Amino acid sequence: MPELIAKSALDGRSLTLGGVTLAEVAIGPITSVAVLPGGAKAVAKGLKALGLTFPAPNTFTERKGARIVWTGRDQAFVLGVDCPTMEGAAITDQSDGWAVLAVSGVAAVDVLVRLVPLDLRLGAFPVGTAVRSGLNHMNAVILRTGDYAFEVMVFRSMARTAWHELETTISMVAARAGVKI
Repeated sequence: MPELIAKSALDGRSLTLGGVTLAEVAIGPITSVAVLPGGAKAVAKGLKALGLTFPAPNTFTERKGARIVWTGRDQAFVLGVDCPTMEGAAITDQSDGWAVLAVSGVAAVDVLVRLVPLDLRLGAFPVGTAVRSGLNHMNAVILRTGDYAFEVMVFRSMARTAWHELETTISMVAARAGVKI
């Protein structure tokens, strides 16, 4: 019987150009938590074991290597740790379905605003913000992880397309700034 070897969607690819770094990020397990009607208290109890609370809309929080990201009404992703089974929620492993790209550097906002129909400036999109939006024509979950840092989650099947879109846009922003490509 053949042995399968798990590989990331982009083989750990990274690039830096014009002060912007684009890199695939390995974040560990990704688990969807969908709260069932009347299940909020049971979910809160289950998340407490991880040191987490259910996030408010458009936010994420981190604690001890675990992150919880709002992904929709009564829905969130638990990232980086194994999620316990919880009464009151539908728990689904999503680890193989998503790819995560980090975009960082002082021009990261300049890159992303060309692909995302949102105001991503720090004042409007502070650290700890998470939204579901489009990245050009793809669905994405976008997290502000630092003053000049974002993580972009896309469906694994769209990882190479997302990389291409971001790489092309980074090249355009760098060329506009006068960086030789």
